[in-house]
Amino acid sequence: VYDTETKKTTQITDGSTYAYRNGAFEYNWAPDSHWLVLETLGNRHDPYSDIAIVNIADRQLHYLTRSGYTDQQPRFVMNGEAVLFLSERYGMRNHASWGTQEDVMIAFLTRDAYDKYMLSEEDYQLRKELEKQKEKKAKEADDKKADKDKDKDKDKDKDKKAEPLKVDIEGLQDRVVRLTPFSTSISDAWVDNDGKKLYYLAATDGDFDLWALELRDPEAKVDTRLGLKGGGALIPTADAKTLLISGDKMKTYKVDSGKTKAVTGSTPQTIDLAAEREAMFDYVKLQEDKMFYTPTLHGVDWPAMTANYRRFLPHINNNYDFSEMLSELLGELNVSHTGSGYRGNEANNVTDRTGSLGLIFDLTYTGNGLKVAEIIQRGPFDNAWTELKPGAIITYINGTQLKAGADIASLLNNTAWKKTLIGFTPADGKATVEEVIMPVPAAYESNLLYDRWVKQRQADVERLSGGRLGYVHIESMDDASFRKVYSDLLGRYNNCEGVIVDIRFNGGGRLHEDVEVLLSGEKYFTQVIRNVEIGDMPSRRWDKPSIMLMAEPCYSNAHGTPWVYKHKNIGQLVGMPVAGTMTSVNWLTLQDPSLYFGIPVVGYQLPDGSYLENTQLEPDIKIANDPAVIVTGEDQQLKAAVDALLRQIDQSKKK
Repeated sequence: VYDTETKKTTQITDGSTYAYRNGAFEYNWAPDSHWLVLETLGNRHDPYSDIAIVNIADRQLHYLTRSGYTDQQPRFVMNGEAVLFLSERYGMRNHASWGTQEDVMIAFLTRDAYDKYMLSEEDYQLRKELEKQKEKKAKEADDKKADKDKDKDKDKDKDKKAEPLKVDIEGLQDRVVRLTPFSTSISDAWVDNDGKKLYYLAATDGDFDLWALELRDPEAKVDTRLGLKGGGALIPTADAKTLLISGDKMKTYKVDSGKTKAVTGSTPQTIDLAAEREAMFDYVKLQEDKMFYTPTLHGVDWPAMTANYRRFLPHINNNYDFSEMLSELLGELNVSHTGSGYRGNEANNVTDRTGSLGLIFDLTYTGNGLKVAEIIQRGPFDNAWTELKPGAIITYINGTQLKAGADIASLLNNTAWKKTLIGFTPADGKATVEEVIMPVPAAYESNLLYDRWVKQRQADVERLSGGRLGYVHIESMDDASFRKVYSDLLGRYNNCEGVIVDIRFNGGGRLHEDVEVLLSGEKYFTQVIRNVEIGDMPSRRWDKPSIMLMAEPCYSNAHGTPWVYKHKNIGQLVGMPVAGTMTSVNWLTLQDPSLYFGIPVVGYQLPDGSYLENTQLEPDIKIANDPAVIVTGEDQQLKAAVDALLRQIDQSKKK
């Protein structure tokens, strides 16, 4: 804190109280400018933050929460009588350690403010009447004094400062109240100075709208439909009569009338792009130096390295090349989770999307048209009414005939989700049939092909194990993937003797703790009703043998997850080695928002002081899939995993 009168700078926190992973933390001033409220990680529980207040005079943190959940975005409200913040304590927490439903919470800083809030409506009105009478008597006394020296009073009013904040430290954490009646995605919240009404930006159907709630009649309802993409912020004016709503749309909101008005405008600017790129280069240099997960920067002489790359700046005249140069520079650090990217409009403004028919063609067919080998499940032709079956030949698209070896991509350009005429000869050779379908985007078809791949492996495991084993694939280390795995493990495969856990082609996330807990269950008793066994305990953990499949494409947490699986002796690893890429990243947007870069800010350290980063993980059973074999439909790694797990189970039975 810099004191503008004394010119003195004081460090309030010791550096261990905030999320270095994000490079910053939320804090706000109290009206009296002597107290701060902030997010803190002083409990060694990154990334789950708590809320604390601190007086800049004594620099002593006083915690409003110590919950183990994520509490964030604190601000003083009600003229400093309370602190408002968001908490995930009551909402649905996602797996993978991020993403949640929040509630708006309020912490009263004085016992009087808390007691007043907790009063019934009747007692509250009585309390207000008593306060009015007390204020009236005080005003009458002040008016008598004011007549004696009006000029002096005027001068005093000019220099009048906010009343010192009152804080009852004892029992702070006991005066925290949940305000919202249900949990949802919330981006910001504010309570008016009288403590009567809560306003908050919440999303229940995708976009964020302004919700309002009378605190003494807590029935939340949408106040104003805003349709904000990704949320926004609520910023009150000094008189608290207007809220500025920021986000992808900017509006002003009148608190008394509830009227909103769009904030529009256009300001031209002239930018020296070369100078801006140099400034961004300096920012990358500084941030990597200050936030890289180990201060040694992997032994790289960073000043010398950045000086060497700075020579290229005068020869770069566009952001694409600038991003490439930054990636080369950051690559010198020999670390994962870094590099730079360019997301300019010309790269993202793709208006023509090539459609896909959801069909797999027979590549051995040499005649005119394209012969259908398979209809992809849930694709455009997977419906009850089509006459197209495997063996049919697609003869024309929107009237254009297909010759032998035709590439249909050009004919399907700009057809995604658009009605398209397909002509084909049925498999039985009858007359040509015409059907109108809607091709899907390539990404949509890719998801269908992924589902097909998983189902094929599920069927293979059932066949190879004689129904004894189950199969799950963790597509990504995220919430959705975990819920699918959890559902299959304890649902369709609950009676299997073991399970193959496949993480091949997984790009990462943060799920290693959840996977470890899920797969490391040990049975401790059986639920029985009248001599009939109805379930085992634990009922929410897998308590049977498992084996994990991994391969070279595994990255980030898909390196950390198999490492934890092996380190905790849950089971064997099968497949190919995985590169050591276990760090957590902070992706930062540069001054020009079309550019971003990554800093690996969190390392995962072992007891001996070494890190998982750059430490290759070896499988217990090393086996590669031969390209000549995999194209025939045989997954050699999968078969090896089935054989190994069955051996383990059979040997355990003999013991």
